[in-house]
Amino acid sequence: MKSPWKILMAAPLLFLLTLHTLASSGYGNWPDTRHSNGHACIEKLFLKTTCYLVVHIFGPDIIKLFRADMNADVVCHTLEFCKQNPGQPLCHLYPLPKEEWKFILEKARQIVKKSPALTYSRSGSDICSLPFLAKICQKIKLATQNSVPFKDADSDKYSDFPTLRGFHWRGRDCNDSNKMAYPGRRPDNWDSYQDSNCNGIWGVDPKDGIPYEKKFCEGSQPRGVILLGDSAGAHFHIPPDWITASQMSLKSFFNLPIALTNELDWPQLSGTTGFLYSTSRIKENSIYLRLRKRNHCNHRDYQNISKNGASSQSLERFIESLSRNQLLDYPAIVIYAMIGNDVCNGHIDPLPEMTTPEKFYSKVMQTLQYLDSHLPNGSHVILNGLPDGRFLWDHLHDRYHPLGQLNKDVTYAHFYSFLNCLQVSPCHGWMSSNKTLRTLTSERAEQLSKMLKKIATSQKFTNFDLFYLDFDFQEITEEWKKKGGQPWQLIEPVDGFHPNEVLLQLLADHFWKKMQHWWPHILGKENPFNPQIEQVFGDQGGH
Repeated sequence: MKSPWKILMAAPLLFLLTLHTLASSGYGNWPDTRHSNGHACIEKLFLKTTCYLVVHIFGPDIIKLFRADMNADVVCHTLEFCKQNPGQPLCHLYPLPKEEWKFILEKARQIVKKSPALTYSRSGSDICSLPFLAKICQKIKLATQNSVPFKDADSDKYSDFPTLRGFHWRGRDCNDSNKMAYPGRRPDNWDSYQDSNCNGIWGVDPKDGIPYEKKFCEGSQPRGVILLGDSAGAHFHIPPDWITASQMSLKSFFNLPIALTNELDWPQLSGTTGFLYSTSRIKENSIYLRLRKRNHCNHRDYQNISKNGASSQSLERFIESLSRNQLLDYPAIVIYAMIGNDVCNGHIDPLPEMTTPEKFYSKVMQTLQYLDSHLPNGSHVILNGLPDGRFLWDHLHDRYHPLGQLNKDVTYAHFYSFLNCLQVSPCHGWMSSNKTLRTLTSERAEQLSKMLKKIATSQKFTNFDLFYLDFDFQEITEEWKKKGGQPWQLIEPVDGFHPNEVLLQLLADHFWKKMQHWWPHILGKENPFNPQIEQVFGDQGGH
């Protein structure tokens, strides 16, 4: 669950090559069609300017090289997106050309000898060095680093803008000029005059003079859901049709600007906080949607505090973006799901870089103590165990990667080897042909899971109760097979690593059933007034 930009820079593909500049420039933005303010105009300018410069700087040389029958590996090395360190093996994804590599690489370099692209890449410059983009780059960088909304007029950590850590990541702000109006808070004066908790329920019933919030929500035990996670929880996803020539069309890149401004994550479709119904053909939905269906007073109360590359060791850098007031807000269900990066890294020897059980214990306890000082009393925290990632190699290694499907020349084994060679693999320990290394990685993951279970059974906190839940790949895979599916269909096809939308929804279903069976009190009551809420307020203001 490493930062996606390193993965993108490594893949020798025209689309991924052009993303190199986007990656080094921070993140652009694309306006929601409902917004036409200054933010949207500036962000649209940023993305368009970046796109034009990418095409202007790199486009001509890439075209020249492809016209000279150079393959993507040659293009990647010629333009220095892929680098070979002295004494290191040559990193290539496709079969090597028949000509000697040094000869063909020199031939390619002669073709682009006076290339502005080479000058640009060697200079270390990026789009953000342009004076008129420097300020917005810095603002975007701070928003993504700190995991807080880029657009947040009242600084309450909620936004009415979708991307750049806006309402795709946490409930939409219903009043961005009032910092006391935000999702998850207890209603102010039963919201008789305005919606203070953004659940769309406010005003007074003219028939009896009772506020709707009091009538429909009092005693229903509203609660929100908060995810502390990594790129799996944020739902990192690169659509296959972005990189598969046979599937590309003008419609393929419709969501590209949104994806870039969400850091190539799709939290709006995640298994925990997704508020859009699944685009897959399975019926399961996110934890948030299930909580909302159970009690419509929970509307908009979700926070996805996840970050690409996050681990137990780095959570402290952005956990302060969590929004919960102990005195003013409702309790929350917090799911701690750092499921990969404590054992995953791209180093040649990944074992020394893995989190030790001792360090893991210390950081998890630090996180729990922070939560105890910020969560309202009556909250719940569930610690998720780590998966056994041997699943990846076992079910994918001999299948063709999307980049190799046309000519049947690139399997996932080749793809994993290429990423490991460049030292940009999101998880060398599991994405490896070395069975011993895969086993050792799984053993460390199991040790960390046991530590989480030990913490859950031995530690007590003032403001929340604590639980542990295994990441049971085997059980979920068997459920998927019963539906007629195959195990390999549960993994993101482009990166060959992250759980895809189907698996995230199956995990949510598994999680929900376990809570219903073992800890039903966590979920709160089913609200008998849900039909009346729908009748009076419809979709309660939407998302």
